[in-house]
Amino acid sequence: MTVGVLAVQGAFAEMEAYWRAQGAETFEIRQRHDLDRTMDLLALPGGESTVQGKLVKDLGLFNPLTELIDGGVRVFATCAGLILLAGKIEDAGARDGTRPEMWFGALPVAVRRNAYGRQLGSFMTVGAFDGKSRVPMTFIRAPSITAILSPEVEVLSEFNGHPTSVRWRNITAFTWHPELSNCRVAACAVVDSPRTKTALQRTKQDQSLAGSG
Repeated sequence: MTVGVLAVQGAFAEMEAYWRAQGAETFEIRQRHDLDRTMDLLALPGGESTVQGKLVKDLGLFNPLTELIDGGVRVFATCAGLILLAGKIEDAGARDGTRPEMWFGALPVAVRRNAYGRQLGSFMTVGAFDGKSRVPMTFIRAPSITAILSPEVEVLSEFNGHPTSVRWRNITAFTWHPELSNCRVAACAVVDSPRTKTALQRTKQDQSLAGSG
């Protein structure tokens, strides 16, 4: 299995180490030509979502990454990666080219940045994940999922009544950092999930029908 890790800013080194610990081969995505390589999964790490989003656009990565995500490649996103994927960013304040209402907009959820406070508000807890496991969850300047925008979105974990990880079609996204505790069940949630595999098959069928039309 080969994992491409977005490596323009943030905790990409930790994300690479996490997937290598799961037995995957990893490579960094920094420039447009890095996307010429074949990958089984795209990993979007934590960091500063506004900086990441701007760099992705400035480096010419936005359109090809959008095509990959919409085309059905498995996606594993944490924290800032979740914000990049969200269909709506609810932060108050002026919107401009560096802070839009959404970036990729591929995941039908609404989010709020830094919902649990700044760095000093970071914390760790233990909770149920994917209906079967209690796992350590590390929240670092974490966003909050404030709304689920499609009935097809599956909530995998919650904290204080709010979703903290979700799965939708080919995307699994977290407000917390499974890579920091080497949470293997989080990787299995995207790699081995029957629901993900079914969604991927449906995406391929839709693409085939579109191509034959």
